[in-house]
Amino acid sequence: MKAKWISSIITGALLLTLANPAFAADERELEDELIYDVLVDRYFNKKIDNDYEVNAIDLSSFSGGDFDGMASELLFVKEMGFTALSIGPVFSTTTYDGKSVLDYTEFERHFGTEEEFQTLVAEIHEQDMKVIVDVPTQQVNEDHVWTAENPEWFTENEDGSLALDTANPEVQEALISTFSEFSETYQIDGFRLQNADQLDPEFVLAFSEAMKDLRDSYILSDREMPETPGFDAVVLPGVEGTLRAAYKNFDQDLTEISSIMEESEDSLIQVDSLMGSRFTADIVADNGFPPTRWTLLLTQLLTMPGIPVVQYGSESAMNGTELPESHQILDLAVDKELVDHITDLTSLRNSSEALRTGELEMLHDEDGWLVYKRSNDEETWIVAINNSSSTKSINLSADTIGDGQELRGLFESDIIRQEDNGEYRITQDREIAEVFHVIEETKLNTAYIATLAIMYVVFMLFLWVVWRKGKQRKADAAAQKAAGKTVQ
Repeated sequence: MKAKWISSIITGALLLTLANPAFAADERELEDELIYDVLVDRYFNKKIDNDYEVNAIDLSSFSGGDFDGMASELLFVKEMGFTALSIGPVFSTTTYDGKSVLDYTEFERHFGTEEEFQTLVAEIHEQDMKVIVDVPTQQVNEDHVWTAENPEWFTENEDGSLALDTANPEVQEALISTFSEFSETYQIDGFRLQNADQLDPEFVLAFSEAMKDLRDSYILSDREMPETPGFDAVVLPGVEGTLRAAYKNFDQDLTEISSIMEESEDSLIQVDSLMGSRFTADIVADNGFPPTRWTLLLTQLLTMPGIPVVQYGSESAMNGTELPESHQILDLAVDKELVDHITDLTSLRNSSEALRTGELEMLHDEDGWLVYKRSNDEETWIVAINNSSSTKSINLSADTIGDGQELRGLFESDIIRQEDNGEYRITQDREIAEVFHVIEETKLNTAYIATLAIMYVVFMLFLWVVWRKGKQRKADAAAQKAAGKTVQ
């Protein structure tokens, strides 16, 4: 219900003041994207003829998800408001997560054929989304096709897997050549380099330049690391730990949130990753209530500066303390409460340039209560997240909000107007997140009210005339009846 209400606001009155409504994929920059992160094997199984030794009960085995299944259920992601789909590695591999690559020039047979992958990419583009593919290079299989002729390209990891030496010029040339052809053939919109912190910086830069020479592509990191030439965005160092610690239960210390938000612009921001435990595991370990915790955290993630990456299953509070437990099969029939909340927030973010790239001003960050402002020259938002165990209040000055404004809450439907002292007082119940849109205070429309009054008077007069005519008809009928009896 809320999602429909938010949508009607955006498509109606809100769009009169929002500068940049949602726009087409070819007009979006990276900072405009909302990325949904998933693995092909864990999305949806549509075809059974590629289910070779599939065991959906054993999470360490292939579960049957395939390209056709992903293509058939894209609306699940699209309708939640995401603009880019990160689908993990798709190459021939021995493991469901695609890391143990055997051959970069072949698709994993469990996932589907070349034609089915082309169909998937076409469907993603048809839905006005972009597709991002992972490139694993540091945990490939010992039987990788390049090992026979070029064993010197590899070093062995402790777990027996192999790592490509990306500082080797021949390795660089082989990878760049392979993925240049892949990008051109399948029109890929971006690549995420796995184990990015282990890659040679010169390789990253050369790979990035080569991909961008072919087509406009995003080159992303999968790890928390300093900004590195060649990457369009890296995962902001400390963002996962800070957000998870702050929202795993109420009355947590939020002091680190401010500093994280000051640094998050142009960085990838996320709470989970496909490499480890789920945020829900932290909540459960701390005896928190997952739906409430996720609601507050998603409000934070989708209204703060940065490029959000949301892991599949967040909409169902997927649990898991380690792999493969944290890579459960996606449940497409989840309770819609979190789905609707994500949809509300992505609708706002996609329609608001200020929420994507506007300025940030911290207004309050004490006692489990966070209040901040996102704004540009055209629009202003106030985000208030009460993660405490008590009701909180704050007065915001006219210097912060402006004179003659009102704050319209989009989730709790609060309307806050300027008081006689010139301030705006926000009062918020415990464990509630609200996003306020700052607009000019609505005044009483005297002409409209006068028109309503006239219409009311006319309507009442109409009823009186109908009543009088009805009464007259009854009187005439009674008189005629009495006259008939007299004649008899």
